Amino acid sequence: MFRSTHTHSELSTAHVSPHWPPQLSRHLSIPQTNLFYNAEVSAARYPDKPFLVFYDTPVTFAQFKDEAERVAGYLQQQCGVKAGDRVLLYLQNSPQWVIAYYGILRANAVVVPVNPMNLTDELAHYVADSGATTAFVAQDLYARIAPLVRTRDEAGEGLRHLIVATYRDYLQREPFAPPPEFVSAPRSVNGPGVAHWADVLEARHAPGALTAGPDDLCVMPYTSGTTGKPKGCMHTHRSVMCTAVGGCNWFGTQQDAVQLSVLPLFHVTGMQGGMNSPLYNGSTVVLMPRWDRDAAARAIEHYRITGWQAISTMVVDFISNPRIDEYDLSSLKGMRGGGATMPDAVVKKLKDLTGLDFVEGYGMSETMAATHINPPQRPKPQCLGIPVFDVDARVVDPITLEAVAPGESGELIMHAPQVMQGYWRNPAATHEAFVERDGKRFLRTGDLVRRDEEGYYFMTDRLKRMINASGFKVWPAEVEALMYRHPAIKEVCIIGAQDARRGETVKAVVVLDPQHPGGVTEADIVAWAHENMASYKAPRIVQFVEQLPKSGSGKILWRKLQEDEAEARGGA
Repeated sequence: MFRSTHTHSELSTAHVSPHWPPQLSRHLSIPQTNLFYNAEVSAARYPDKPFLVFYDTPVTFAQFKDEAERVAGYLQQQCGVKAGDRVLLYLQNSPQWVIAYYGILRANAVVVPVNPMNLTDELAHYVADSGATTAFVAQDLYARIAPLVRTRDEAGEGLRHLIVATYRDYLQREPFAPPPEFVSAPRSVNGPGVAHWADVLEARHAPGALTAGPDDLCVMPYTSGTTGKPKGCMHTHRSVMCTAVGGCNWFGTQQDAVQLSVLPLFHVTGMQGGMNSPLYNGSTVVLMPRWDRDAAARAIEHYRITGWQAISTMVVDFISNPRIDEYDLSSLKGMRGGGATMPDAVVKKLKDLTGLDFVEGYGMSETMAATHINPPQRPKPQCLGIPVFDVDARVVDPITLEAVAPGESGELIMHAPQVMQGYWRNPAATHEAFVERDGKRFLRTGDLVRRDEEGYYFMTDRLKRMINASGFKVWPAEVEALMYRHPAIKEVCIIGAQDARRGETVKAVVVLDPQHPGGVTEADIVAWAHENMASYKAPRIVQFVEQLPKSGSGKILWRKLQEDEAEARGGA
């Protein structure tokens, strides 16, 4: 049935986006199925084709479906997992991660992906908040989650079952390059509630009927927790299907594509671009469990990888490799990503190296990845892109929530099919996250953006990240983009620092490029900044560090640096 919301979204998108990819409809028909149906279709179409490749060991589509069904049967029959139950997934990128994800879905349950960098106290929140009684865990992470397992005679909620994965189980062929030690390590874990991955598969339990529908809960990624404890974003099979199918259409990805999946799968960008989209279209995924710039370059050359989804920090590290010219990267047909804007200098160096434009996009855990992507035929650097299929995006004053004038900065709000249902067991946070407009529910992103005359969106910053220097508003993202033009800067994060005269001043935390010749001092960077940007924006303080703190998905943790600065100033 034709719905009027599509008409409104199409008309508004047409008005602001003259560079919409010409071959695409503005509306996306989302399959009315659960996500596991994609595994059934691809296994029927391409049974012997590799879906996953892990250090030269392939997992075919047929094998993938079969093992996911065995996992589902075990969850139901041995762990007591019922429809709608939440199950934790706590591993690095690996065949077990992907198979477990779809095994949970086949059991009509809900995936709770967990950052493998989380420690015991952090894990305790996910267990308690989600109510999960079963978790998949890699053996190298087992010691962190083991204290949360309750024995059968203990009362109360908590984990009862751990399915422990040994990555080595999927090293069935001699790899062309040696895997890291944590991947090749033999089985070494035993403890209460533990079942080993290999034994789960060997049990060959058949699952019951697949009953989950498009509007049932599917996956519950948690927010980063920068404002209080992490909150679970409730996504249905429909909202996950939306960006999985949308990504395939937007980039025209075919079944014979070979994708490098190195973004963490627990994060929605890696989950969709590196797993759910390739399964839907039948393409092959080369899995990397951790970022390693030489391993990534070797993989591109060895597997003739055609597509790579990355974030800016990965690309900066990749092209800074002094050995990069030794690798054959000619198979790459497209690179895309998001997380932070890509500096001009990096865009140019990548173009010189590969001949490719980096196509940036924008999304959140709350939107199951992208709501905005640059048109592949006409991308703009440092740009979020344009609203994709059926996304009604608006720019409003963050205080009054009224529309701002064209070209002015304001908060981005969105009504779209990929938006979450709300936050798990947190009605107050859900209420705060949404606003009603024109009879529709819009998500408040907390991101400040501007829209140019061609309908492209640009980030100005997070709503609460502004620096107020002598009454001038300074947006750190803008300053960072300018700072990356300095040839000695490899990475930079801009934060606010207390200043007796200005109230607040601009501080740059800098990682220098070790390949840059000659010595560079903090004073040199300050002087350069004052020569290359307005004085109120230019950092008055520069601090050199060996590395910047980053999340498991590779984003620079600016809030951690800001908190450290406040603590240091308070102590002083």
